Amino acid sequence: MMNLNEIMIALEGIAPLRLAADWDTVGLLVGHHTRTIKNVLVCLTLTEAVAQEAVQKNIDLIVSHHPLPFQPVAKITDGAATGRILLALMENKIAVWSSHTAWDSAPSGINDLLADQAGLHSVLPIEPDSLDATVGVGRMGNAPQGLSVADLANALVDSLKQADSSVTVSGYQIAGDGTHLAGKVGIVCGSGGGMIHAIRTAGCNTFITGELKLHDALEATASGVNVIALGHHVSERFSMEVLAKRLKKRCPAVDCMVSCHDLDPFNWFAC
Repeated sequence: MMNLNEIMIALEGIAPLRLAADWDTVGLLVGHHTRTIKNVLVCLTLTEAVAQEAVQKNIDLIVSHHPLPFQPVAKITDGAATGRILLALMENKIAVWSSHTAWDSAPSGINDLLADQAGLHSVLPIEPDSLDATVGVGRMGNAPQGLSVADLANALVDSLKQADSSVTVSGYQIAGDGTHLAGKVGIVCGSGGGMIHAIRTAGCNTFITGELKLHDALEATASGVNVIALGHHVSERFSMEVLAKRLKKRCPAVDCMVSCHDLDPFNWFAC
């Protein structure tokens, strides 16, 4: 068992909150700082199914990548999913922590891990942090020589499946020409639409992200950047296994586990 404050220090060591985006909601979102923690559940998204799992497993702390609550909540009632989740957690004295974009940008965080899975070399941040130029928003690096965009996508998907057995990938999207050489590759996990200008300015030929809006994809391809969209869940879920292991290493007195009910809301169907 450990004090929640001690675990928060460990989580800050893994993903410093100063790296989070200005608009983000990170840190301790629910709970008492002095609470004693025995069991931690790590998840990508805190859904009702994950909350029920936490209650059944007598979890003391949920480390959820996606914050909940994220936006200000005017009411906490059982009339909406967010209210039901928060009520269940508070009634069972379960705390919630989120690192979100801090974990995206952290050293060896999601974007670094994606770059590793994609086999990129000479990896650097797209937008370096002002205090540490080795970390920051997004990553960019060079794909193996001669590898096409489609080949890179297939290799990355195979690698992600091996990294997390819970990830089911039946397809992905390519905007542009999959036969082009992947070349210099930019990476932004999750929703990367807001980074297209930075990707283009950095001279990237290919952009790997989770999801894009239609007009973002059109903007990218019009500027000569081919896009690989893996799906938001797929682009991030594999890193929860890594996060749980790192937290366990820093907090050996606490049991850390990854949620069994943290599932992709989308199902892919072959046509």
